[in-house]
Amino acid sequence: MPRTLISSRARVAAAGLLWLGLVGTALAQRYTGPIFDAHLHYNEEAWMSAHPVDDALARLQRSGVRAIVANSRPNDGTKSLAAAREKTAAAGVTVVPFVRLYRNRADYTGWFQDETIYEMVLSELAAGTAAGPYRGLGEFHLYESANANGAVARKLMQLAQARDLVVLAHVDDTAIDLLMAHAPQARLVWAHTGIGGAPVARVRALLDKYPRLMGELSYRPGLTGAEGGLSDEWKALFTSHSERFLVGSDTWVNARWAGYEGLMADARRWLADLPEPAARRIAWDNGARLFGLPPVPAAR
Repeated sequence: MPRTLISSRARVAAAGLLWLGLVGTALAQRYTGPIFDAHLHYNEEAWMSAHPVDDALARLQRSGVRAIVANSRPNDGTKSLAAAREKTAAAGVTVVPFVRLYRNRADYTGWFQDETIYEMVLSELAAGTAAGPYRGLGEFHLYESANANGAVARKLMQLAQARDLVVLAHVDDTAIDLLMAHAPQARLVWAHTGIGGAPVARVRALLDKYPRLMGELSYRPGLTGAEGGLSDEWKALFTSHSERFLVGSDTWVNARWAGYEGLMADARRWLADLPEPAARRIAWDNGARLFGLPPVPAAR
């Protein structure tokens, strides 16, 4: 065989090995630290059938999730996780319970003007959970931003501010301004950081305007590209505001529970595009700070 052909084939083989190595490196890039899941639902269709407590905790443990904001429709799901204290301790998972405003699906669309919701919230707060007091309210939805001015929405924001409860709100950017007007010192977590796709410049402006606003990142449009890495504009925002964001799963249906490990693997992929201190802040430190957990999770 001519030497030139051998040389050419050798170069092609070497290039192929280099490409495979680069692909392997990219696939291997994952944030490997602990995760605080700041948006987890444990609704009745999950805990009563497809994903009982043992299954749910096993998925969290396999995913390296060491703490969760738990909320459910109705609140019995959250209370079942809070009551499983030996099991959560064995799994190394801290449960941070929230009061959800929904007793059933009908409550999604009218809670903001339903006084019985407010009374239910007061009753739940008074009772607490086996894991301790409730630490927040939500997730709640406002499908029209003007409903942020509903009487019960206003009262609940003011209640959260008075009792130092964190609010988890699925709303648009206009509603963020309306909700914060009711309670300027409230701690508000913006579910999905605007699932409707508010421009990154608008997100940045709201974070700068409201020092106690944080963004949760499940379902956020434009966050990642085709290969699962961070888009340039989100990488820039996370680099400058890494103390203001949280990872979440949003297990609102059982399919999200069934794919839980994949959701967390996806998060670990884009977190790896950040400097390690920024990645760890978003994955763990910010949630831990928000709820007074140790900066390093207790060893299992």
